[in-house]
Amino acid sequence: MRCGMLWHMKKDELQAIAHFIYEAGILSKTPRSGLWFLGTGDQSVAEHLLRTTYIAYALCHLAPKADRSKVILMSIFHDFAEGRTSDLNYVHQRYGRLAESEAFKDIANVVPFGGEMAAFYAEEQAKQTFEARLVKDADQIEWLATLREEELKGNAKAKAWQKSAYKRLKTPQGKAVGKYLLSTHSDAWWFDSNDKWFVSRDPKFIKRKTARAKKK
Repeated sequence: MRCGMLWHMKKDELQAIAHFIYEAGILSKTPRSGLWFLGTGDQSVAEHLLRTTYIAYALCHLAPKADRSKVILMSIFHDFAEGRTSDLNYVHQRYGRLAESEAFKDIANVVPFGGEMAAFYAEEQAKQTFEARLVKDADQIEWLATLREEELKGNAKAKAWQKSAYKRLKTPQGKAVGKYLLSTHSDAWWFDSNDKWFVSRDPKFIKRKTARAKKK
């Protein structure tokens, strides 16, 4: 039954989806240009979109009334058109912006789910709804995380840039997460200098650590 249904799909729709898949792939080859001015770091638009989406999902935990599905979909699409226009950092944007909205419109016009994509993009760009503001905060928090990582590698500029990036946060959830992010070492999730396991690799220390976590 399902195999038979495939033959009723329009060939032009299938072709558009194939093009969409390949276009999504170019995002992994499109660099985030802000890092050129920062002087260190290397990140693609695809990497930025993925971590932004994870952050947006986490922010929804702090905002249970938010439409989680909408937040996630807005996050994954918000920079999709940069595969065509490239990423413009704040210096570039000061002198002119490429027609990212026009590029997104061209993409949406040819895929069978373009109407849905366009609606998500328009809401995110308008930044009027709470969900859209969460997405924008997730976008900025991803940048803050990148800056914090570069700071800990020794980039002094990265610390200075964090101040203006933090000021862009709009929601209470975003501001709270951003504050903790900037006071947390990027390796803290896996490395603890007081953890005896990193010296002995004795499994008993892992068990003790897990037991303490459960008591909390």
